Amino acid sequence: MGNRNDEKKENKEEEDEERVRQDWEFRLSTVVSSSCDGACSDTIGIIEFDPSDNLVVTGGIARKIRVYSVKTLLPGENHSDGERADVTSLQHNNACEYYICTPAKLSSLRWKPESSGRVLGSGDYDGVVTEYDLDRRIPIFERDEHGGRRIWSVDYSHWDPLVGASGSDDGTMQMWDPRCEGIKTVAKVRPSGGGSAVCCVEFNPFGGPLIAVGCADRRAYGYDMRKMVDPVLVFDGHQKTVTYVRFLDDHTMVTSGTDGCLRLWSTDDARMIRVYMGHTNSRSFIGLSVWRTGGLLGCGSEDNRVFVYDKRWGEPIWVHEFGGGKWNGNGDGPNFVSSVCWRQVGEDGCTLVAGGSDGILEVIVGKRIAS
Repeated sequence: MGNRNDEKKENKEEEDEERVRQDWEFRLSTVVSSSCDGACSDTIGIIEFDPSDNLVVTGGIARKIRVYSVKTLLPGENHSDGERADVTSLQHNNACEYYICTPAKLSSLRWKPESSGRVLGSGDYDGVVTEYDLDRRIPIFERDEHGGRRIWSVDYSHWDPLVGASGSDDGTMQMWDPRCEGIKTVAKVRPSGGGSAVCCVEFNPFGGPLIAVGCADRRAYGYDMRKMVDPVLVFDGHQKTVTYVRFLDDHTMVTSGTDGCLRLWSTDDARMIRVYMGHTNSRSFIGLSVWRTGGLLGCGSEDNRVFVYDKRWGEPIWVHEFGGGKWNGNGDGPNFVSSVCWRQVGEDGCTLVAGGSDGILEVIVGKRIAS
């Protein structure tokens, strides 16, 4: 009897997962090509929508913050449901509204809360955090407290919007507050006793005091920003470096690791809920983004594909061959998808922007299929 019940349960789960696959239809909407040839690198390491979801910014190896209008990237957004728009082809030089040159390669970009989409924070390969005023297109704040070691991630608190944090190769996560004159750092923690690099930081975007940190020691940590001494949560399960942490809702978060999987965790008790596998990731930053309204996860892959997971199931519900799976021009190996970002609007329609190590930007749109 037990075996029969287990078999029924397994069949039901398979049917439910197939139903989820049929819930969504995705298609490629826009391709923005890079003019960079094999002699230079234009890897897109970061993609971020602004708080209004009307602008997209990218950064990476090219030492530029590129700013795009969503209207330019999605010219067919207002097409009726019956119309099937063709794929729009653009070049960075005509798709980009404007760009800001930066002194170093960029590893992270984040919009500063309550700045009306005007201030953008960055972390770079030289260990410097810089804030840019996009209206005036100039830097307005800078801090260099990581000893010149590469910053992998920056973020801002939504619980106390003036507080920022950065994680670095120096093994520390540092918090700062510009209101504290003469104090360079208001908190500094070294999550890994061995000094492993801090690869990602993210404050709880729903307003709580929790900040999540992912490290090269295979763990993620949760700290209460009111008492930055010891972690209040330890997320232990990855077999290799934790490269990204993303809050999905007020009680769960997703991590990505170079062990080739994503993991869903409870932020109440650090319990692992689910493992997502299908993409390839053993050495690179491939991007991780969550669409909170629709419960979808997006990530890149070292086999140059984009993967979409539903939070309820461990296997991908959609896989997209990015840029035709081309090899790069200098013979160093295959290109890979290096960054992804969901647009946080809508319920029955979604937008995912993906960037590649070859500098190509692709815009993917999805719609929920009426049952």
